[in-house]
Amino acid sequence: MNLRQAARLKRQQRIRKKISGSGERPRLSVFRSARHIYAQIIDDSQGRTLAAASTLSPEVRGKLGGLKKAEAAREVGKLLAVKAKEKGISSVVFDRNGFLYHGRVKAVAESCREHGLEF
Repeated sequence: MNLRQAARLKRQQRIRKKISGSGERPRLSVFRSARHIYAQIIDDSQGRTLAAASTLSPEVRGKLGGLKKAEAAREVGKLLAVKAKEKGISSVVFDRNGFLYHGRVKAVAESCREHGLEF
């Protein structure tokens, strides 16, 4: 593990001490890799993922040709918000997972907000 990964994991632990998802307000967790972005809504009290979306999701994958990574992240946020609405989830707690609230992570969050999720 390099220093950047170790620093992100320390930030992640600091954040997770303070926030957790419940049944009425689950946690929206974002993970960013070099090529893809993943987002999921988690109920920590039960330990279950309620909804998930990523750039690998079949609903989004066909639309990604020629899009920049931040634009692809916006599509992921839109898909996740739609899936959450179908399950009756309207309010979440945002977990940036140790990543800076900038770029693709911010794009996912703003897109979720635009499509009806509150946090």
